[in-house]
Amino acid sequence: MLSIHLFNGLVYGALLIVMSSGLALIYGLRRVVNFAHGALYMLGAYIGYSVALRSNFWLALLAAPAAMAVVGLLLDRYGLRLLQDREPLTVMLVTFGLLLILEDLVAFIWGKGNHSLFTPDLLDFPVHLLGHEVPAYRMGVIAVGALVAVGLTLWLRLSKIGLYVRAASTDPVTSAMQGVDTDLISAVVVGLGSALAGLAGVVAAPFLSLSPHMSSDVLIDSFVVVVIGGLGSLAGAFAAALLLGMVQAIGAVYMPGVSVLLPFIFMIAILICKPSGLAGSRT
Repeated sequence: MLSIHLFNGLVYGALLIVMSSGLALIYGLRRVVNFAHGALYMLGAYIGYSVALRSNFWLALLAAPAAMAVVGLLLDRYGLRLLQDREPLTVMLVTFGLLLILEDLVAFIWGKGNHSLFTPDLLDFPVHLLGHEVPAYRMGVIAVGALVAVGLTLWLRLSKIGLYVRAASTDPVTSAMQGVDTDLISAVVVGLGSALAGLAGVVAAPFLSLSPHMSSDVLIDSFVVVVIGGLGSLAGAFAAALLLGMVQAIGAVYMPGVSVLLPFIFMIAILICKPSGLAGSRT
C-alpha cells in the first residue's frame, strides 16, 4: 500500500509545482507575498468548470489560464505597479483583500455549495501501476506538473526574456539601466504566474471539490513550498513541492492525528537545518 500512497503524494506534489511556481516567480521579481494567488486558483477552477459544462474539459484547460493571465496583467498594471513603492505589509494586505473580494464574487456567481467537475473521457480509465489500479487522470496531473517544471526551466535558461527575468529578479535597477523594460518583464511574470494558478485550478477540479474556500489549503501549502524551496527559487520550489506532497500523503495515512501540522513541522525542520531553504537563491 505504500506505493499507492507515494503515488498520491506525487500527484499532489505535481499540483503544488504548478501552483507554487507562479508564486515563486512573482515573489522573485516583485518581492510580493501574493495572497490573491489562491483566489486566482479558485477563480480558474470555477471558470474551467463553467467552460467544461458548456463545451469540453480541454477547452477549459486553455480558457481558464488565459482568463487568469488577463487578470494577472490587470493586477500588475493597476495593483502591484502602483504599490511598488509602498511597504511590503501594505501590498500584502491589498492582495489579501483581493482574495476576500474574489471569494465573495465566486460565491455570488456560482453559489456557496460545492461543485465537482467530471473527468475527461480521454483519461477516464484505470491504469495498472505496481500492482494497483490508479486513475489515468492522476497520471495526467503528474505529466502536467513535469511539463510545467521543464517548460519554465527551459524558458528561464534558454530564452532571451528568461534572461531578462533572471536579471530583473536579481537587480531591477541595474537591469533597467541596461535597457531592460522591467515593466514589461513584470507584466509577463505576473501574467504567467496568474495563468499557472488558473491552470492548477482546472487540473485540480476533477479530483478536488470546488467551493469558494477551496484556495485556503492549497495556498497555505504553496507558501510552505516557496519558503522551504528558498524564497523566489523555482528549482527549490519544484523539489519542495514533491517532498511536501509525499509528506502530506504518507502523514495522512500513518499519522492522521497530526497530519494538518505536518507541513509546518516539515518546514521548521528544513529551516533549522538550512535557514535559506533547499535552494537558497533564485534560479
